[in-house]
Amino acid sequence: MDESVLTTNDLTKKYKDQIALDHVNLTVRKGDIYGFIGQNGAGKSTLLRVVTSLARPTSGAVSLFGESSGANLIEARKRVGAIIENPTLFPDMTARDNLEVHRLQRGIPGRSCISKTLELVGLQDTGNKKAKNFSLGMKQRLGLALALLGDPELLILDEPTNGLDPMGIVELRELIKRLNREKGLTILISSHILSELHQLATTYGIIHKGKLLEQITHEQLNVKCKQHLRIRVDEASKAATVLEMELETKDYDVLQDGTIKLYSLLDDVSRVSKALTSSGLVIEYFAPGGEDLESYFTKLVGGQVS
Repeated sequence: MDESVLTTNDLTKKYKDQIALDHVNLTVRKGDIYGFIGQNGAGKSTLLRVVTSLARPTSGAVSLFGESSGANLIEARKRVGAIIENPTLFPDMTARDNLEVHRLQRGIPGRSCISKTLELVGLQDTGNKKAKNFSLGMKQRLGLALALLGDPELLILDEPTNGLDPMGIVELRELIKRLNREKGLTILISSHILSELHQLATTYGIIHKGKLLEQITHEQLNVKCKQHLRIRVDEASKAATVLEMELETKDYDVLQDGTIKLYSLLDDVSRVSKALTSSGLVIEYFAPGGEDLESYFTKLVGGQVS
């Protein structure tokens, strides 16, 4: 049975007359890289701020590692590392000194975690270089190192690729994958850039105007977006027989309304059409289907995904 690391129950957050989160029910399971997707202003950062106690919900509840209230929830939050918006760095300090200050503030015992964490994010050789002289990519990795201090079990990253150049994005992506693969770290990562999350996420949550529209696995999403021929005839069962006996394919699905999704023979549609009509079937609908991932999300939210 899958273990839930984070769940929200009807989580709602209002700012005066504006509803930032509207009864959100979200589940992040152990080992997930959960891609939290939405346009700017959709409610992504608000939810992450509530989860990490930087903001209080108007109603509803957050559960971390099975704990949802009082001292137990406070203790559970110690198992979470997070970068919300921009990481807080001391610009005139080295990477090592930045980590030491945060270690002391958070009461993390021993200094051995600092060297280990710097090596993990590839900043072990920065020496006396001050954070203000770091590239943006190095600053993001230092922020990630701060979140990783204390060896958290859940890592929360809010728009971590903002402002990074293509090389910086690739480096951060590979680091996130490695943390998930080698350390078994569960990661919740928000972004409005679908193409980037598609290369990372194992599960997606899609939020729009404060409402969670859908939660879907990477595999389910790929199936929904798979290219196919969409066919509707007067006798779906007979059409299925034609596909298997005459066209020698079983690569299709019959939906509840009788529509057939044919995933093979996409380059030979005239042959498919001819086989169906030759068998006496009346074709009511016959057209290509499927879409790319960005089109899927655009269709779901009813507007442009930036």
